[in-house]
Amino acid sequence: MSNKFDVIVIGAGPGGYVAAIRCAQLGLNTACVDDWQDADGQPSLGGTCLNVGCIPSKALLDSTEKASHAAHDFADHGISVGNVSVDVPKMIERKDGIVSNLTKGIAGLFKANKVTSLHGRGRLLKNKQVEVSTGKEVAVYEADHVIMAVGSVPVSIPVAKVDNELILDNVGALNIKKTPKKLGVIGAGVIGLELGSVWNRLGAEVTILEALDTFLPPVDKQLAREAQRIFSKDQAMDIKLGAMVTATRTNKKSVRVTYTYKDEEHSDTFDALIVAVGRRPNTSDIAADDAGLKLDEHGRIEVDEHCRTSIDSVYAVGDAVSGPMLAHKASHEGVAVAEQIAGQAAHINHATVPWVIYTHPEIAWVGINEEQAKQQGINYKTGFFPFAANGRALAMNEKGGRIKMIADADTDRILGVHILGPNASELIAEAVLAMEYSASSEDVARTVHAHPTLSEAMHEAALAVDGRALHKVN
Repeated sequence: MSNKFDVIVIGAGPGGYVAAIRCAQLGLNTACVDDWQDADGQPSLGGTCLNVGCIPSKALLDSTEKASHAAHDFADHGISVGNVSVDVPKMIERKDGIVSNLTKGIAGLFKANKVTSLHGRGRLLKNKQVEVSTGKEVAVYEADHVIMAVGSVPVSIPVAKVDNELILDNVGALNIKKTPKKLGVIGAGVIGLELGSVWNRLGAEVTILEALDTFLPPVDKQLAREAQRIFSKDQAMDIKLGAMVTATRTNKKSVRVTYTYKDEEHSDTFDALIVAVGRRPNTSDIAADDAGLKLDEHGRIEVDEHCRTSIDSVYAVGDAVSGPMLAHKASHEGVAVAEQIAGQAAHINHATVPWVIYTHPEIAWVGINEEQAKQQGINYKTGFFPFAANGRALAMNEKGGRIKMIADADTDRILGVHILGPNASELIAEAVLAMEYSASSEDVARTVHAHPTLSEAMHEAALAVDGRALHKVN
């Protein structure tokens, strides 16, 4: 095997492996370096997302949502199933099987597209050389172009040191073999809410400690308030905003957490504690000092609007650069960079990158929220439509949530869409496409939506922007 490539990609997560495949499709001799290993010590492509992030968490969310429906909702449909039990080890085994199939699938895609897979930790050297270390052996490769797709790692906090026995990060939280009676979660963001939901559905008493005073700041306040009410009252998750953890102490079976809340000190004992306070760029020692790679004050790789770093022909994408830490954002940046290297025109519109929280109900949004519109001094108008007035949602026994659309009052161009409700993760795609084409609310309002579907709620929200929704009182 030659030590020279047209492109070397460092990292095989959603940004890296997609970039590598696209480079190969465009006729570039491409290698992808990654050091992830599975539980058996074998190379496992896909990065955090496929191995211990997006995919395994969604597998557990799907399993537990089915269990929750069987236990609590089937009776409304006239379906009796008796006592519902969940084999947690079997559920974990299913999750692991899905992960294994998908990571092997990437290996198959690499082979089919003639991408060279190099196992080891990649490190950028000067002159676009890449060091690949397995811990036992070190090899150096050369490239005309390098794409840094090194991802992110969980943020750690000194007061809750992760041991993945009682104090867990996302990896440990995905491998709990027995439902804890009491589960603590530090952080009410995407990861905290999703993992809290998994074990809450299986009967755990879940307490979420969030340092911020605001619940889900990026989400429109109206929807965030409704989501908090559903999670707290309907699903019995105890969400404490403005709760700052100050200490933890573990014994053989439990962890005691001390925190300040409403200006008083409190403490609770949990069977397990999940630390989900965010992620940071995985940029520690990713480049030699003389390579010339520049990082910003947050440890992110500095890039321009085309993902170009401070080094000619070296690019960076995904969680390690500015912008949302989202797998689909990383993938699209990876494709854009590959096409630029091949001499094509490429662009990604970060203003239309969607966000999703896979709780029940799901939360999804794209663009700005109403508060941001106010802060930016935009003359705007809004329309919303509740799923309680949507026939398909009622047939599905989904009565909560709504779609809210924000449009420019002068041009009617859609500025943002926020969804709380069933299948929000799928419905948001229509809003993303509309915004990508600079559509107006009138454009969506004049688009025929099939009946009966959940997507009709999007149609009605667009109509409501001008106060003419057909199935709700304005």
